Amino acid sequence: MAEPKRLVWDLPLRLFHWLFAAGIIASWITAELEEMELHFWLGYAIIALLLFRIVWGFIGPRHARFSSFLQRPPAIWRYARSLMGRAPITATAGHNPLGGLMVLAMILLVGLQAGTGLFATDDVIWAGPYNPAVSGATAERLTSIHHANFDWILAAIVLHILAIAFYAVVKKQNLVVPMITGRKLANVVPEHEAIGSSQLWKALIVLALSSGAVWWLIRSAPPPPDLFF
Repeated sequence: MAEPKRLVWDLPLRLFHWLFAAGIIASWITAELEEMELHFWLGYAIIALLLFRIVWGFIGPRHARFSSFLQRPPAIWRYARSLMGRAPITATAGHNPLGGLMVLAMILLVGLQAGTGLFATDDVIWAGPYNPAVSGATAERLTSIHHANFDWILAAIVLHILAIAFYAVVKKQNLVVPMITGRKLANVVPEHEAIGSSQLWKALIVLALSSGAVWWLIRSAPPPPDLFF
């Protein structure tokens, strides 16, 4: 008989996770292929996802909330030290302290990437929708940050993948399957820590508001200068 499992990750959070990852990969590919129109639309979609995740981090189900996984530095350090031993570590119902730190890091890094992309330009063919709102020198600095920051995003992605592999091989904890199914074994998730539902209607409202905010952002952009064609 299969061991009982309990719901931990709500469906909106899981969809965000995989769409966010796909959006980052697609953004990188379109930039490499110089498909800039599609690249910008992917950027808008990522901004909408980020807005959704930030709001969901305050009003979503228990384990989606920032308050459930963002720990103080001493707690993060103690957990990191516990990983150094060979003994198995106790699995957490939601994000562990280091996983929570990675969530915050990715939100900040990708937020910076999307934000600077609104002002970036190649000075010849393409420019972000808000490029006309800043001086040429400011646009150049923001474009440089946009390019350099992607290296930090890649580093964070590699670290994330290595951490997943470490937990799977060394600590015998599969972190991928629960992010697909939403469920973890009952012996890991006490009944009082399981979530009752995915709160789909609330998620749809938050997504609609996030998408509306991005639509307003695009519509409010200043007209492009004539030198770009």
